[in-house]
Amino acid sequence: MPTPDAPDLLVVGPPRHGVTRYARDLADAAEAAGFGRQPLVVADGAAAVRAVVGADRVHAHVTDRLFGSTPEEAAETVERLAALTSLTITLHDLPQESDGSSYERRVAAYGRFIDASDGVVVNSRHEAELVVEHLGPRAASVTAIPLGTTAEVPDSDHAPATTSTTLTVLIAGYLYPGKGHLDAIEAAAAAVSRLRVEGTPIDGARVVAIGGPSRGHEADVERLRERARELGVALEVTGVLDDAAFQRRLASEGIPVAAHQHVSASRSMSDWAERGRRPLVRTSRYAQEMDGLRPGTLTVYAPSDLPDALVQAFRSPESTRLAPLTSLRPTLSDAALAYRDWWAGLALR
Repeated sequence: MPTPDAPDLLVVGPPRHGVTRYARDLADAAEAAGFGRQPLVVADGAAAVRAVVGADRVHAHVTDRLFGSTPEEAAETVERLAALTSLTITLHDLPQESDGSSYERRVAAYGRFIDASDGVVVNSRHEAELVVEHLGPRAASVTAIPLGTTAEVPDSDHAPATTSTTLTVLIAGYLYPGKGHLDAIEAAAAAVSRLRVEGTPIDGARVVAIGGPSRGHEADVERLRERARELGVALEVTGVLDDAAFQRRLASEGIPVAAHQHVSASRSMSDWAERGRRPLVRTSRYAQEMDGLRPGTLTVYAPSDLPDALVQAFRSPESTRLAPLTSLRPTLSDAALAYRDWWAGLALR
């Protein structure tokens, strides 16, 4: 049975969106633990407002792109929700200067999200620091609860490390500028050159984008293909895959790389670990935090060192796979329990 302290959980957006998927997974974990309810699942912000009518307490996972067509519209939607119920939120995709021309508008919208809410969760200490750095002091408190994994240990049913004469780089998730596909193409070409100079037998380089372009970034695929052709690197873009196909690709032969330049919290690192992979991860405050949270599940590299990191991984493919009993905690169940305790504490105020 749900506990009195647990709110209704609002899940907004298309099922395959990363934030929507995580919100649903967390709701399922709360229900499995015996304190959650069936979530309120809706397609967009307008439906969300209708769904919360009559609810005493609601928790929603919020990013501006799911709650409105503009940051301002998203802020208005969250404020309407807060006028109808006691609202707590988890923030995703926090504003950073890398947002470019939309930065100031997103800052204003996220400030309104926080000010409208009775409590706020972010998914890392790094994001809590981003709130301070970009949004300044706010009335609502901000609590960090890390993203949970689907299992305590990696899936043991994955392919063993193999020796190949092609250097293959795998990048998971949507394709858009700054995600690291261009860096991977250029680093793969440089790595092949170094291996050939050293006399290592190698046929060439291949980069596999496991996913498709984000909406509005379809033209970026052709620009990446052109650069790959210039450097003699084969580029494969799989397009959006179903869950089973996506997981098979994560476990396939190649060097997993998470080269996102401006990551604030990433489910893709968990996706890699759950499939028994140890990705190369571009150094950042968040990467260092995750390296401490789940030791041994990623290899951190400096941006200029990616070619060397690829060379080392090519020579030692076993370094890109996790031992079967590597701990992946905190899990989704751990995260759900942390939310339960947080909601209970808010109810006592």
